[in-house]
Amino acid sequence: MLTAVVAGAALALSGAQMQAIFRNPLADPHLMGVSGGAGLGAAVAALAVTGLSTWAGGLTLVSAAFVGALLTGLLIVAVAARVQSTPTLLLVGVMLGFVLSALSSILQYAAGEESLKLFYSWMAGSFSAVSYTGLAFMATMLVVGLALALSQMKALDLILFGDAYAAFSGAPLRSLRFRVMLGCALMTGAVTAFCGPLGFVGIAAPHIVRRITGTSAHKTILPGSMLAGACLALAGDILSHLGRTPLPVGSTLALIGIPLILALLWRNRL
Repeated sequence: MLTAVVAGAALALSGAQMQAIFRNPLADPHLMGVSGGAGLGAAVAALAVTGLSTWAGGLTLVSAAFVGALLTGLLIVAVAARVQSTPTLLLVGVMLGFVLSALSSILQYAAGEESLKLFYSWMAGSFSAVSYTGLAFMATMLVVGLALALSQMKALDLILFGDAYAAFSGAPLRSLRFRVMLGCALMTGAVTAFCGPLGFVGIAAPHIVRRITGTSAHKTILPGSMLAGACLALAGDILSHLGRTPLPVGSTLALIGIPLILALLWRNRL
């Protein structure tokens, strides 16, 4: 349960910031390819865990997934430092995610049965297999990401009116994108490495908060999104354990998140 709360808060905080800097209501940490990088790292590890113990294999996969997510995030950060166009940066992230996912699929064909079982277990998503050490690491990344977000709160409000208005008002756009993407890469990379690729929380949580509060001010959106994301992840975790056989938490989050997103799309005619 603690893992679900920390993971949901981290993903929602990342989603809220990305929706601001890209001014896209469907922006999400996974949209920028971070999960694709984690998946590629996990796929590479799956080729190397054959013959290792379950503990050693799991540690190798988690470490590789985090490195893959972090390197992908840093690549997006480097692109963000040079690219001025927000739509172009968004397109780069989407295309990068597709390329990394394709490479992961190719590598899976070379993995053995035991390695594939470990890989697909990670891909399904789970909050149950995280140790207190892993939880502490995710919480540390959440604190770092939150500190970066709070340092850019005013700039996040300004960029909602467009890059030109934000630049005219004195917002450092390059620094803003760099800090946001760095924080999101650290938080999403840690969560994805330990819990698997979990979608929909980062998209849905900020919209829920905007609908309830009626504001887009980030002094409300950021903490509210963390609370909403924690509640969504916890609900997904509880739902996954209602039956005799535990379900993949990634699937239960989809069952919760997709109807919420579709309702928002219908209501706002996005």
